[in-house]
Amino acid sequence: MRITLIIIIFFVIGALLIISNNDLSMREKKNVSHFTELYIDWMNQIYINLQSISGNVVKLNWFPFNGTR
Repeated sequence: MRITLIIIIFFVIGALLIISNNDLSMREKKNVSHFTELYIDWMNQIYINLQSISGNVVKLNWFPFNGTR
C-alpha cells in the first residue's frame, strides 16, 4: 500500500512540475493536449531510463570473488 501511494505521489508531483515549468493553464483545451503530450513523453523517458538501469544491473557480476579467476 505504501509503495502504491509513493508511486502515485511521484506521478502527481511530476504532473504539477510539468504544469508549472511550462506555465500551462489547464482551463484551455490546447494546454491540456500539450500537457498530455509532455506527460507521456516524461513517462516514456522514465521507462527508457528504467530499461537502461535494469540492463546495467543484469550485466553486473553478482557472484562473490573467491580468489580464483
